[in-house]
Amino acid sequence: MDPAKLISCIDFRYITDALTEQEALDILVKAKKGQKNREEQMLKEGYPAYTTSCAWLGYTDQQLTQLCSEALAQGWTKFKVKVGADLQDDIRRCSLIRKLIGPNNTLMIDANQRWDVNEAITWVTKLAEFHPLWIEEPTCPDDVLGHASISKALAPLGIGVATGEQCHNRVMFKQFLQAAALQFVQIDSCRVGSVNENLAIILMAAKFNVPVCPHAGGVGLCELVQHLILFDYISVSASLNNRMCEYVDHLHEHFKSPTIIRNAHYIPPKDPGYSCEMLEESVQKHQYPDGEFFLIAYSLKVVLEAQ
Repeated sequence: MDPAKLISCIDFRYITDALTEQEALDILVKAKKGQKNREEQMLKEGYPAYTTSCAWLGYTDQQLTQLCSEALAQGWTKFKVKVGADLQDDIRRCSLIRKLIGPNNTLMIDANQRWDVNEAITWVTKLAEFHPLWIEEPTCPDDVLGHASISKALAPLGIGVATGEQCHNRVMFKQFLQAAALQFVQIDSCRVGSVNENLAIILMAAKFNVPVCPHAGGVGLCELVQHLILFDYISVSASLNNRMCEYVDHLHEHFKSPTIIRNAHYIPPKDPGYSCEMLEESVQKHQYPDGEFFLIAYSLKVVLEAQ
C-alpha cells in the first residue's frame, strides 16, 4: 500500500506526543529503499523464529533434554524458558538448557507476571549467569513504571525486558516506550484493535528503535502474527537485529492455511487472507455447546457426578 494511504488507516489519537503522522510517513517512505530485496529475502529464507515448546514449567529434565535436542536437530537456535515458580529449580533448568544449546545460541526467560518489582530484579540477577537476552513479563503487565525500574536495574547485566502481550491498546505501548520500560515490544495480533492498531504500535517501536518480537503462544496466533512481523521487516524496520517471532508447535492442524516453519523460520504464506480460517470439521467439533468435544466433556461430567 502507498505510505500515505497506509497512514490514513491508523488512528493517531492520543499518541501524537510519541509519533506524529508525518514521522510515521517518513519511516515508511525511508523503508521503501531495499523493500523489494527484503521481500525476496523473506520468500527465500523466511523470518527468524524462536521456540517456546521445549521448556514449560513442570517438564522433567528428561523432557527438557529430549525436546531441546530435537529442536537443535531441526535447526532451532533461539529458546525460551519459563521461570518464576522456584528459584533453585530455575537455576537448575536454565543451567541444563544453556549446556544443551551451547553458549552461542539465544536463551530467553519468561515469568508470566509472577513477581513484584524488587523480587523480579533479585530473581533475574541470580539467573544472569545464563545470559538470557530478555526477561519476559516480569511483573504486572499494567505497571509501566515497575517495568522501567526493572529495565534500569537489569541493563548493566545485558538483560532486556520484553512485554506487550497483555497491553490492550496503543496508549499502553506509548507509555512503555516513552518510559524506556521495555527493550522488546511483544505485540499480539488479537489483544489490541487488530491490524490497524498494531500498525501504530509497530511504527512507534520503529520511532523509538525498539525491536518488535511478537507474542504467538496461543491458538491461531502464529498464523495471524506472521503477517504483522513480515510487514515490520519489509516495510518498516528493515532490520533483523535482535528480532524474532515466537512459535509454539500446537493446534496448527485446525487451520486451512497453517504456518510453515522451515529451518526455524516462518515462511511467508502464499494464500490470500489473514491465515486464520479454521477447518469446518474443527469448528463443528469444538463449537459450544453442541460440538463433539463439549458433548463428550458433558457426558463425562454427568458420569462423574453420578458416581
